[in-house]
Amino acid sequence: MPKEGEDLNDGNHENGVVSLNIEKVSEMGSNVAKAEGEKKEVSNKAVPFHKLFVTADSLDKLLMVLGTIGSVGNGASIPLMTILFGGLINAFGENNTDGKKVMRAVSKIALEFVYLACGAGAASFLQVSCWMCTGERQATRIRSLYLKTILRQDIGFFDSEASTGEVIGRMSGDTILIQEAMGEKVGKFIQFTTTFLTGFTVAFIKGWKLALVMLSMIPLLVISGGSMAIIISKMSSRGQQAYAEASNIVEQTIGSIRMVASFTGEKKSVKGYDKSLAIAYKAIAQQGLVAGLGLGSVLFIMFCGYALALWYGSRLIIGGSYTGGDVIGVIFAVLMGGMSLGQTSPSLNAFAAGRAAAYKMFETIDRKPEIDVFDKSGLVLEDIQGDIELKDVRFTYPARPDVQIFSGFSLEIPRGATAALVGGSGSGKSTVISLIERFYDPQAGEVLIDGINIKKFQLKWIRQKIGLVSQEPVLFATTIKENLLYGKYGATAEEIKAAAELANAAKFINNLPQGFDTMVGEHGTQLSGGQKQRIAIARAILKDPRILLLDEATSALDTQSERVVQEALDRIMVNRTTVIVAHRLTTVRNADMIAVVQRGSIVEKGSHSQLITNPSGAYSQLIQLQESHPSKEQDAKDPDELEMHHDDTKALGRVGSQRSSFRRSISSGSSGIGGSRRSYSFSYAFPGAVGLQETGGIEDSSQVKGNKRRSGLLSYFRSNTQRDVEGGQSDPENDVPILRLASLNKPEIPVFIIGSIAAAMNGMIFPIFGLLLSSVIKVFYEPPHELQKDAKFWALMFIVLAIGCLIVAPTQMYCFAIAGGRLVQRIRSLTFSKVIYQEIGWFDDNENSSGAISARLSTDAATVRTLVGDALSLVVQNLATITAGIVISFTANWLLALLILAIVPLLGLQGYMQVKFMNGFTADAKLVYEEASQVANDAVGSIRTVASFCAEDKVINLYNEKCSAPLKSGVKQGISAGLGLGFSTFVMFTQYSLSFWVGARLVQDGKTTFDKVFKVFFALSMAAVGISQSAGLSPDLAKAKSSINSVFKILDRASKIDASDESGSTLANVKGDIEFQHVSFKYPTRPDVQIFRDLCLFVHSGKTVALVGESGSGKSTAIALLERFYDPDSGRIFLDGVEIRQLQLKWLRQQMGLVSQEPVLFNDTIRANIAYGREGTVTDEQIIAAAEAANAHKFISSLPQGYNVNVGERGVQLSGGQKQRIAIARAILKDPRILLLDEATSALDAESERIVQDALDRVKVNRSTIVVAHRLSTIKDADLIAVVKNGKIAEQGKHDDLLLKRNGAYKSLVQLQKSST
Repeated sequence: MPKEGEDLNDGNHENGVVSLNIEKVSEMGSNVAKAEGEKKEVSNKAVPFHKLFVTADSLDKLLMVLGTIGSVGNGASIPLMTILFGGLINAFGENNTDGKKVMRAVSKIALEFVYLACGAGAASFLQVSCWMCTGERQATRIRSLYLKTILRQDIGFFDSEASTGEVIGRMSGDTILIQEAMGEKVGKFIQFTTTFLTGFTVAFIKGWKLALVMLSMIPLLVISGGSMAIIISKMSSRGQQAYAEASNIVEQTIGSIRMVASFTGEKKSVKGYDKSLAIAYKAIAQQGLVAGLGLGSVLFIMFCGYALALWYGSRLIIGGSYTGGDVIGVIFAVLMGGMSLGQTSPSLNAFAAGRAAAYKMFETIDRKPEIDVFDKSGLVLEDIQGDIELKDVRFTYPARPDVQIFSGFSLEIPRGATAALVGGSGSGKSTVISLIERFYDPQAGEVLIDGINIKKFQLKWIRQKIGLVSQEPVLFATTIKENLLYGKYGATAEEIKAAAELANAAKFINNLPQGFDTMVGEHGTQLSGGQKQRIAIARAILKDPRILLLDEATSALDTQSERVVQEALDRIMVNRTTVIVAHRLTTVRNADMIAVVQRGSIVEKGSHSQLITNPSGAYSQLIQLQESHPSKEQDAKDPDELEMHHDDTKALGRVGSQRSSFRRSISSGSSGIGGSRRSYSFSYAFPGAVGLQETGGIEDSSQVKGNKRRSGLLSYFRSNTQRDVEGGQSDPENDVPILRLASLNKPEIPVFIIGSIAAAMNGMIFPIFGLLLSSVIKVFYEPPHELQKDAKFWALMFIVLAIGCLIVAPTQMYCFAIAGGRLVQRIRSLTFSKVIYQEIGWFDDNENSSGAISARLSTDAATVRTLVGDALSLVVQNLATITAGIVISFTANWLLALLILAIVPLLGLQGYMQVKFMNGFTADAKLVYEEASQVANDAVGSIRTVASFCAEDKVINLYNEKCSAPLKSGVKQGISAGLGLGFSTFVMFTQYSLSFWVGARLVQDGKTTFDKVFKVFFALSMAAVGISQSAGLSPDLAKAKSSINSVFKILDRASKIDASDESGSTLANVKGDIEFQHVSFKYPTRPDVQIFRDLCLFVHSGKTVALVGESGSGKSTAIALLERFYDPDSGRIFLDGVEIRQLQLKWLRQQMGLVSQEPVLFNDTIRANIAYGREGTVTDEQIIAAAEAANAHKFISSLPQGYNVNVGERGVQLSGGQKQRIAIARAILKDPRILLLDEATSALDAESERIVQDALDRVKVNRSTIVVAHRLSTIKDADLIAVVKNGKIAEQGKHDDLLLKRNGAYKSLVQLQKSST
């Protein structure tokens, strides 16, 4: 996982080799883009470094002290090694004529190397294990503290100061940054700082003149490396921004795939995606060039520094004040010290990032909420009676302080009474409920319970006396039983069953495979809307509250369920004060008091019978409106039928952890007020989208378990791709030959060839450097006149090598960046283009949700790019290094080469551990905390439900429980990483000791000379660097292989219903005759549930046909089949006598306009959302005309920026009615021959619905129209009404004719609805 900031000189301790580890550009999801924005937003705001450690306990302090001691010891070991190395060179050089003296001197130094190995190994262990363990412990504590603080905040905080996405982002992303800033990065910083200080101290003690001369190159190295890091960082953020936009397009498109398919918007999405990818490619290529120039310039400066040191050192030796060992010792000490200064850069970047990330988190932690659920002060009575009074209340929402909701609002509800609040969307009805729950406090006036100001009660206690059931039921990603227990902790099984029976939920729960232990999925996605609502009602029943608040509580139920649940509610409302918010007036006729709310004021109140006596009163007018055009306001179609709109499911992409973006805000003013949101408008994002088909509502148990595990953004990748990777394995049956991948990179072959030549040359640089160095060591012991002449020659050779670096490094990195960047661009574009044209059934599979696809596109492509851009380049380079090293060493002395080669595997392992240490051990922290993040995600996303049920402590305990396993594994990982690095350091020093001891033995026996010993040693040390880097690549290669398989699996999949296929006929003139002929159908994800059995239906051209029936009967499925989202298993569907499968799919969909119950809008302007309805250029006049026809122009014009207002993610900035009108305008602009209305006016209040229905009636003229409706009163005037029952058309005819049929299906449905109202 890429670290924050750029790793500059990633040095190899043994020989002063510098290899630059330039950070890869990671492909980021929306989280990173947000983080970039936040960095700008908080600019220089950061907490003091010491504040990061505020949660440390005494054990943490001890660990930090031990870690610091270890870091200092580890840092000092390298400069101390240069002293020994200098002594070693003198031992060989000064005694090269006497083998025995050499052996004695070298044996002594070899023993000192062993002592150093033991000390450095122990220090490395302490450094890594102590800092990693304390970092893990403290970060876990900060996470828990932050969650606790978030849960105690008032609801206004979430409306205006923090979006749920931001909170989840901080929980999963920012805590990682903080953990890095206070964990192993601190140890590294201390280590490298110690190396720097000790290195220069040693250099100045051993030879201050040479040290001063060499200091001249340090500023150049720092400037070169630093400027490169800054430029790369800027380019990286540009690339990240582009990738974030690309991810956003994927999520919006896949999350709304039905709407995209219906409006044939695939090409628009692909075009936008490709545009973002092109920007990202430029950033990658430029970054490769800059990184190459940076690496080249650093190596150039370093080798020139060697040349200068060699030339000046030879003069000092001739002067007699220095030995050859002193010169080499000083050169190494300065180089090590200088490099270590560069290596502090990632740590400093991590500190900066951690301090900045902590600023917002600690700001929240320090924030004292105005309404504090953890405040234990306040009144606690034995019980309350339930008298409610709102007295002269003035209120505005914190997020919209300029929009006055209430100014002097008063309402009194006596104990035990039922009060109903009615009125248009945005009038302020739900605000009353929010004030009673004390989600907000009024700016003036009082909310009283039993005559006591609600502020005087202990908040948690008073909320326990209030039960809330809202229109959008919120369930947590756990079992049904656990969800019900939120109502009452420790409830018995009998109490749970009784509550479920009261809420008419017991029957469907008992039919589920695991009954009450069934997982409901994220936000309850495994259940239908009606099932979720019944569980929410059962949860409220279990709470046994004194005050019951019902906000459209039965709106998601079909008629039959609603009637039974309404009876249950009527039973539990006895002796309880009940406040009901309702659009549908028939549901509140029996209320003791009905209050009509308009624009934040009560304009009329009384009982139903009292209010209807005034025919000109507001209530009577509302009734007349509804009776003249009765509707199913807010009656959400029960997704027990899988017409459950899959496009309502969406995952937000944040790297590493899943985010559910949820916004619920309360209405402000009437729906005409600019930008007001309808009461309780939710925007969910979940990746568990889910083929809940018509009757069951729950996936089979294995899928449910899978959903529990795979709920995060990395879910697909973790569960599918990485299951192969974790063992470094991939499925052999699906392995894709590497040549297929190469074929995608075919246009870049010339670039590859140039890059490979440069990589091979670059790979030979360090073995040549070793050869030069060993030759130089010999020169230092020559007579003065030869020393002077040879020193100049070898100095010149170093400069030639430096120039070579300046040419080959940029060429290599730029060429491979181009090749890798182009491959990523091509893979992402091809994959997205392929994905977007898959049949809708493919997206019903959990594994193909928008979050999974987004993760797949970014992660797979990025992993494959590491194979081409980084790994391939390194493989060529390392092969050259290994080959050159072995050739040089065997040429010098084959015997010593063979002996040292025997320990090369250990050298490789040691090098691999060093590389791992440089890259950091905590890379997978996001992944292991995924389950804990899901708990936080659920809680914060459903903050009103958590607050209402006082479940804060329960959530925190659950979160801590989920964190305990990752914490333990993090501590274990810290200890094992410490042991690994300790062993690695020990091996490094002992192998030096052994190599030189063996070399001395061979010199003593006359089988080699001392310069050849160093040739072999340096050459094989370089080869070991190559081997260790190659070993470090092996996990990457396994991941890349698995990713390649994943990519080609998509590319090779042929869509069963492909809108990109332009074959098929088109009709010159569409009349609009539609026929379903003996159609049978099952959903692909629920093959055991038969939806249609031999269904036959004919829709005459220009006529309106209404489909009615119970939830789950298959009404919306008929629309899905006509749009060819699915194809029937048997039977055929005809348009104007031609089977629709023979028609060109894109053309077919262009003939239809779909308006569904859940309006799907993109995070773009209103203008762009309406214009989506038509391909090509759309004029403002056309957009305005469509908006006027849909009764949307008036409210759009009243918004501050009119048609240029951004509607927010999934339209959260608008109320439900406003969103639906824009969706209708979009369909009107399409000007289709066939109109498909799936509960199209369900989200509108009576007044808006009447006008929109008139608009739809005008649009329906001369168009074939299919209407799906629950509320039968909305389709009385249809030319034909067809009742869908048991997968067939049970009966069809006109409204009046069907009512004459005794015991007819339609007649019984009408009677059922009348009795329920």
